[in-house]
Amino acid sequence: MKLSKKALSINPSSTLAIDAKAKRMKAQGLNIIGFGAGEPDFDTPDHIKNAAKKAIDEGFTKYTPASGTLELKEAICKKLERENGLNYKPSNIVVSNGAKHSLLNTFQTICNPEDEVIIITPAWVSYPEMVRLADAIPVYVETKEEDGFKCTLDRLKKAITKKTKAILINSPGNPTGMIYTKDELRAIADLAVDNNIYIVSDEIYEKLIYNGYNHVSIASFNDKIKELTILVNGISKSYAMTGWRIGYTASNEKIAKVMANIQSHATSNPNSIAQKAAIAALEGPQDIVDKMSAEFLKRRNYMVEKINSIDGVSCIMPQGAFYVMMNISKLIGKEVCGIKIEGSDSFADALLEKAKVALVPGSGFGTDIHVRLSYATSLENITEGLNRIETFLKK
Repeated sequence: MKLSKKALSINPSSTLAIDAKAKRMKAQGLNIIGFGAGEPDFDTPDHIKNAAKKAIDEGFTKYTPASGTLELKEAICKKLERENGLNYKPSNIVVSNGAKHSLLNTFQTICNPEDEVIIITPAWVSYPEMVRLADAIPVYVETKEEDGFKCTLDRLKKAITKKTKAILINSPGNPTGMIYTKDELRAIADLAVDNNIYIVSDEIYEKLIYNGYNHVSIASFNDKIKELTILVNGISKSYAMTGWRIGYTASNEKIAKVMANIQSHATSNPNSIAQKAAIAALEGPQDIVDKMSAEFLKRRNYMVEKINSIDGVSCIMPQGAFYVMMNISKLIGKEVCGIKIEGSDSFADALLEKAKVALVPGSGFGTDIHVRLSYATSLENITEGLNRIETFLKK
């Protein structure tokens, strides 16, 4: 029996694959330093966990509406107004099983076969696969490291065709940590409005920003761009709640209704207990965000300085999230420990095998001369891991 051609065409997540491989090696007793996973190494705050325990004790363990509880939607609306200057109603909100699920819902809702979705690379590995799952076509617009991994308006304009359905914006970005300024976002918004193109705005890292940079939601400029924007966010990164799986979208009511219909058949509702925890996260103390950001800033600064002191590799300073893209272009074609480095995959494999350091190849993000390191791990691990990389390259 033949399996689905579409399903067989989907590549596995390279970020999850490298993390799983590192965990298997750790289980075998090997001392692995992991720079792969994109999740904070902090614990979920107590007031959030207590809200979940209370939900269990009170029997809040049944089905909820498929698109999330009214209470959580109202909390999300208050957050969007308070922090992003956006006025939404609960009917504009769809709560899903993580921001990844929200993105999948988005493309399933807006895309038809042969529609094109512009993806600015380097980009998170799941974006193109989600677009393909919606029978649409990912169109890549490359950025340059010397431009801060940000796309120029001219390049976006050249990528637009009659089939373009959406432009995907991720700021702060994974894997680059870049942030689009207010003026840059406004120009993209005007381009989308002029061409009647949706904006899918992934803002999951909005609270992890450093050195005075500010996050701006592209939907906040005017009603026209707001009508065309599907804002995607969640609680995973900001509140150290990756395993709780709560994400959400804010969009026009027509899109939200279709999303809710799809989700009602795909997963039913998001976890009821996690929804209660999400309300506590959004409405409770926000000091966890400040503490994480301050620690991530220290780690980022150390990682960038150390990488740029190692012969053969380099990186630029990310402005947000918790990733560094390390440039390995000077190593391509060379041998390290008897292994020829042909690109990011062979470099990552060699590093894991010989130095017991796990990082993510850039090939999955759209660049084969970079690898991604996450600094969502302790400074002790970062120090040891980078020392191992330096020793490995000296060989």
